[in-house]
Amino acid sequence: MEESSGGISSMKFFSDQHLSYADILLPHEARARIEVSVLNLLRVLNSPDPAISDLSLINRKRSNSCINEGVLTDVSYIFLSTSFTKTSLTNAKTAKAFVRVWKVMEMCFQILLLEKRVTQRELFYKLLCDSPDYFSSQIEVNRTVQDVVALLRCSRYSLGIMASSRGLVAGRLFLQEPGKEAVDCSACGSSGFAITGDLNLLDNTIMRSDARYIIIVEKHAIFHRLVEDRVFNHIPCVFITAKGYPDIATRFFVHRLSTTFPDLPILALVDWNPAGLAILCTFKFGSIGMGLEAYRYACNVKWIGLRGDDLNLIPEESLVPLKPKDSQIAKSLLSSKILQDNYRDELSLMVQTGKRAEIEALYCHGYDYLGKYIATKIVQGKYI
Repeated sequence: MEESSGGISSMKFFSDQHLSYADILLPHEARARIEVSVLNLLRVLNSPDPAISDLSLINRKRSNSCINEGVLTDVSYIFLSTSFTKTSLTNAKTAKAFVRVWKVMEMCFQILLLEKRVTQRELFYKLLCDSPDYFSSQIEVNRTVQDVVALLRCSRYSLGIMASSRGLVAGRLFLQEPGKEAVDCSACGSSGFAITGDLNLLDNTIMRSDARYIIIVEKHAIFHRLVEDRVFNHIPCVFITAKGYPDIATRFFVHRLSTTFPDLPILALVDWNPAGLAILCTFKFGSIGMGLEAYRYACNVKWIGLRGDDLNLIPEESLVPLKPKDSQIAKSLLSSKILQDNYRDELSLMVQTGKRAEIEALYCHGYDYLGKYIATKIVQGKYI
């Protein structure tokens, strides 16, 4: 997309508000915003000199991101300022993107009328059937959904789009969805309890816990090991994993835990590599791609491990060279405004050594060592 220079013919709709955030709306409110957008388009088309210059959308690039540092709370988050990009019908490079916005908006309107919710994957296949000339990949749908969010200033969930969830939870937590029996997350076995993608259901789930810590685990295999060993019996905690890079539902779930149990520290156990730090930062600050909604998911997450001072616990042969992808992620993080100094020092050490370490490297001390490692870190207060 290109930078917008403004202009009288720009169709800003809801994008000219001062603050860049997405509202959570009721279905009829979201439909009303879609209807206003369509009426604005028709007004331009029916003008004596119809000129559809562009759709002004919030710029979702790093250059337009800022960090809001908590003053009354410990939570900081990414937000987007009011710099715009444009998608133009008259520009050959962006004409299809312009049409995609209206196609997705139309589909969302139908979904809201039917009082249904769909995942972005389901939305892709429906659009692929209805408009194959405009939608050929999932990424095109994902980007267009974010364009619609930026245009209408309402969340994806308000548009009837449900998050796909990979997240699991286990440990000292009881969850009770409306009208259902409570689920004991300590009795769900090593597979844990699946986190729903229905954000409204998550928001209305009753939570009870006697835990003292919430621990995010980057990897499913590590989560499985900790839960199978019932580490939560020795360290009163709740374990959560998104099986890698966190999806929206898992981030919302962690945020909901943080507001329900505000005194519980949230700790993250990730690989000592740039990708692990990027995962932690997504839970902690949100993401630029979802900058309009980031503040709804940010939490005050602390880094418990792995960190540079743990390298003495790991055999030299278990350290592996950084991959090209790691170097790209490191460069991106180091250039960002969000990285605090101690995180920046850790990342710089990774780059200087050219090495990365995985959590599994701690198994050299035995398969039951992970629980001891976490307990030692907690007792020593070694999380940043």
